[in-house]
Amino acid sequence: MRLLLALLAPLIAGATPAVEPIPAFAAGSRILFQGDSITDGNRGRSLDPNHILGHGYVFITAARHGAAFPTANLDFYNRGVSGNTVRELQKRWTKDTLELKPDFLSVMIGVNDSSKNVPLAEYEKTYDELLASARAANPKLKLVLCAPFVKHKDGPVPEDIGARQAIVAKLAAKYGAARVDFQKVFDAATTAETPADYWIWDRVHPTYRGHQLMADEWERVVRAFWK
Repeated sequence: MRLLLALLAPLIAGATPAVEPIPAFAAGSRILFQGDSITDGNRGRSLDPNHILGHGYVFITAARHGAAFPTANLDFYNRGVSGNTVRELQKRWTKDTLELKPDFLSVMIGVNDSSKNVPLAEYEKTYDELLASARAANPKLKLVLCAPFVKHKDGPVPEDIGARQAIVAKLAAKYGAARVDFQKVFDAATTAETPADYWIWDRVHPTYRGHQLMADEWERVVRAFWK
């Protein structure tokens, strides 16, 4: 038995590789994820730590880094709200963002703006104002902007979603933010063996497998942006 365990030890160790740290996560950082239902992840609204971060990419990221680096005391928050557009986000921005005083803010908003026909000009102007207020409240705030995405058939993404993705890219450049392109990740992962439904179960909501892709890409981009 001991010989068997000795032989298996390297394989067992290799099955759980060490988590590569994200340099942008300084000790004691307060990391806030903001957005709509994809970020919300059916999170709890109490202080119950078993549910407070939801069950999506936010939870995966927080669990992975919280467990790997316990002495860093990283503090993760999720304030995504299902159905939100920039209009609803603006109404709760002070309470759900500014008053939390994040050191690190990740935002993904836009797919509901598309389905609810929020004009592109309003989307950009409101989003811009929200980011400006967050940076004014904390000039050292690190920003991550995640572009909205959809499941779509072969060919280009729908024009309106593409336009909102371009706005996010523009704002990321303006504010020196890291930009996460989830559309590229889902499109690349969609193959004959793993069709789009494997990653996104309706038009916009990822499966648990899709959320893992999101967490991996979010971490990759953030790690590379702040080397």
